[in-house]
Formats: sequence, structure tokens, C-alpha cells
Amino acid sequence: MGTPVSVRVAAMAAGAVLAVAGCSSPTSTSTGPGAADTLVVATAGEPEALNPVLNYGVDGGSLIFDGLVERDARNQLVPALARELPVVSADGRTVTVKLRDGVLFHDGSPLTAQDVVFTYQAVLDPKVDSTLRSDLDMLASVTAPDPSTVVFSLKYAYAPFPQRLALGIVPAKALAGQDVNKAEFNRRPVGTGPYRVTSWTPGDRLVLAANEKYWGGRPANSGVVVAFVPDDNVRAQRMRAGEFDAAELAPKLAAGFDGLAGHRVERVPTADYRGVVLPMGNPVTGDPAVRRALNAAVDRAAMVTGLLGGAGEPAFGPVPSSSDFAEPSIVGKPSADPAAATAALDAAGWKPGPDGIRAKDGRRAAFALMYPATDSLRKELALAVTADAKKVGIEITPEGLTWDAITPRMKHDAVVMGFGTPYDPDFLSYKLFRSDFAGQGFFNPGSYRSAVVDKALQDARDNADPAARKAAYATFQKQLATDLPWVFLTYLKHTYVVKDGLAGVTPRVEPHEHDVANSLWWNIHTWTRK
Repeated sequence: MGTPVSVRVAAMAAGAVLAVAGCSSPTSTSTGPGAADTLVVATAGEPEALNPVLNYGVDGGSLIFDGLVERDARNQLVPALARELPVVSADGRTVTVKLRDGVLFHDGSPLTAQDVVFTYQAVLDPKVDSTLRSDLDMLASVTAPDPSTVVFSLKYAYAPFPQRLALGIVPAKALAGQDVNKAEFNRRPVGTGPYRVTSWTPGDRLVLAANEKYWGGRPANSGVVVAFVPDDNVRAQRMRAGEFDAAELAPKLAAGFDGLAGHRVERVPTADYRGVVLPMGNPVTGDPAVRRALNAAVDRAAMVTGLLGGAGEPAFGPVPSSSDFAEPSIVGKPSADPAAATAALDAAGWKPGPDGIRAKDGRRAAFALMYPATDSLRKELALAVTADAKKVGIEITPEGLTWDAITPRMKHDAVVMGFGTPYDPDFLSYKLFRSDFAGQGFFNPGSYRSAVVDKALQDARDNADPAARKAAYATFQKQLATDLPWVFLTYLKHTYVVKDGLAGVTPRVEPHEHDVANSLWWNIHTWTRK
């Protein structure tokens, strides 16, 4: 994890907080009566805001908010704030939702259809800095004909629209008339979820207390503390010291807990991939021959075995093999193919120099490869790619940096990036690979442009017919495998260490984002200590 959709907030304040409290155990923070059964979990990523409108927990599992629907242990949609699954009209352009009776926000106010309308209208409001707006391009309007009914009118039939209804609902009265981007609500939110926020210390912890009036029944524990520990090694040390009930760790660090008394390792299947984004604006990485050579030179099988400890599989594209939309023809050789790499470079005129590094027209085949310095797995992947590339005459300089330092350089320097979703391919690929998102921050950071990909992604979005969508996504994946704007490396299994004696832990296939939301603790409100 750790792509900057979840960047640490208030960095200067966080430094001061950590200096005072960073070495103390989060368990020292009381969440109220019965705090002895408070659960403490640790993650690397920290949200920028605790507001679903601003991209917090948009696919559910956020602990603080509920959507109209949620996903069960098999990632199937089930009703949440809706009393039943949404009803889709015959033409696919009208989606009607009936709300569950008696749902209360944490402040005691009742949930109404107007809160749902406000939430979705806030996402669509151009004055709100919501990265979700393009996800709702198909939404023409959302209305509340009565307090318990919500009607979504679509511009066109959009097959995965019911999945978009996992977005957490916010209370209209708490945000109406305010600047949503700067509202105090973003730090002190009010939701309908199983937990309410009692405090958030940036750079340190988020403290949640059980929602005694939760519509789904009072949580089985008194609360949760989420500790934010961006450094993988520090997180592992603190887990070993007994500070956490569960912690997200890199695969090799998690493997160190195998067989350790009192602990177990959970290796959770995901759609989460890692790869190298090759910016088109760089004269070396923008060269198709260099991209083909790198794609052939990397040893994905060795990465899975050596860096992931077997907790993953080789990656060749952004649609996981578990998806109904996966295109099998794009799968290449999992091991390195240096002969293919050198042939591609030779044919394009990249000739080896005296030091073995190739050059063309006076330009060396050399570039920087950035990665977030606190992410041990991305560091190891960057070093592995560097070593594999050198064998075929490409010089890579790996650089461990903060996301603040990485972000302004992404249009010109390569970066080890991670994304992925087990849900509909449209959810991420539309923004990551379409030309109209080129260079927009973490949307299409390498400024890739392809008319074929643009059309395929749009066709898949506009068409409700499953066969037509599958054909469009096949075209998309094949073109991506030809152009290689990314060198996809591995799919991961997310690895967690959990203390023995916890009941209710239920892994499910995870997306890339797995910090406060969508982690192993998606159902932590059901966990108990044995």
C-alpha cells in the first residue's frame, strides 16, 4: 500500500506529536468504559481526511461510515443503509434505493434520503476537491421523492453502478453551507458506522469507540485504536513488543513471525499490483524499445519467491487473473528474458558503451527510479529492477524519497507505484490510463496517451452488455501490453500479523488501499478476545 491516496496529514504537527508520544503504546489511550477489550491495529497509511466525499473509505469497510450497500466476506454486495439491494430499471438508467428504518448518525440524528442526496451531490460539486467526481460521470441526478427513497438517474446504463453505492453517507446538516474541503467534519466526522471517532492525533493514532446504537447491533468490543506507523521495520518491532493486536507488514517482515508463539500470519489474497511507471516525457523511458527491454529483463518469478516469500504472483497488467475481465493472452514469461531485452535495444540502436551501459545519439540509457523510502517492499522491488536492468545495459538509479518529493517529479522520473481493485476494472483503470487524465497527479502519472485505450475504456464504461464489456477490456489490456506504459511486476498477498486469541478475523480479497478502510479489520466490530 502507500500510494499517496493515503498521505500522512499535517506533517509538521505529526513530527511534534511523534516526538512526545510516538514511543508510547496506543493501548494507553482509553476509549471509554470497558476499554480493556479495545483492539489496537497498526497500518502504514493515514487518510488525509475522514470524509467519504473526499475519498475516505469509498469502497466500504471504513468503520466510521456505512454506504447504501456493503460487501460481505466474498465481496458480494449486500444491503447496508438500504433495506434491500438497489432496484435497477429495465433500461439500466434508473436506480432506486429504499432506506433502512431507524438508522441514527453518531450524534443521534436520523438518517434520511436527503443525507444520501447531499453526499452524492457534494461529490459532483466542482467546488469540492473530490477525486471521486469522475467515478460518477454517469450520474445525471440524485433525488429524494420521500424521506426513505433515493432515486439515481443515469446519463447512460452503467453496469457496475450499484457497486458505487458503497460510498459512506454523511449527514447533510453537518456540512450544508460549508466549504467541504476545509470543514472541521473532515477531522471530527459523524457517521452511521459501528464506531465513532473520539480523537485523531495526526501521525500517531485514530481512536474509535463503539457505536452503542449501531443499526447492525452493538460492536463486540468497546473500540479500536488505529496506530499510524509508516516505517515498516518500526511497525514490525512494535508488533513484536506486544503493542498491537494486529499489524499490516511487508511479506518478508511478516514471515519473521511464522512460528512465533502467540502470533499468526494472515496472507490475504488481493488484486493489488506493484509496477514501475515509465513516464512518456522522459527521452529514455519514453522510448518503446527501452520499455520492451525492461519488461523482458525483469525477473518476476524471482521477485515473488525472494521478495514476497511466495505471497503473490507475477503481474502483467492491471486486471487480476481472478477477474472475469482478465485477458489471458497478455501473460508473458515470469522469469527474465535477457535475449529478448537485448534484441529490442539492439534493433532500436541502443549500443553498449565501454562501461556496459547502452547509449543512443549521445544519450545514455539511464534514469532515476523513485520509491517511498519507508516502504521496504517497494525499495526491494526497485533494487531488483535496477539489478535486472543493468544486466541488459540500462542504468537505473533508485531513490528512496517522501511522497512530497516524488509527486512533482512523476512526469519525468520513473516510480514504483501500486494500485489495484478486485471490483469492476472501470474503478481504477479508467483514470489511470485514459489520455484525459495524463499527468493529473496520481491519475495517469506517466502521461500515457493512446486513442485505442481511450476508446476501449469508454466503450467498457458506456456498455451494459457483459460480453461487449469483456471485449472492450480485452482490447484495453492488449494495447497496454503493447505500449507498456508500466512494467507490471507482481500481485501481492497482503500480509498481517495477528495475536493469537482473537476470534472473528475474516480475510477477504482486498484492493490496493488497505489502511483504516478495507483492511483485514474490515469487520473488526465482530472481533473478540477469546
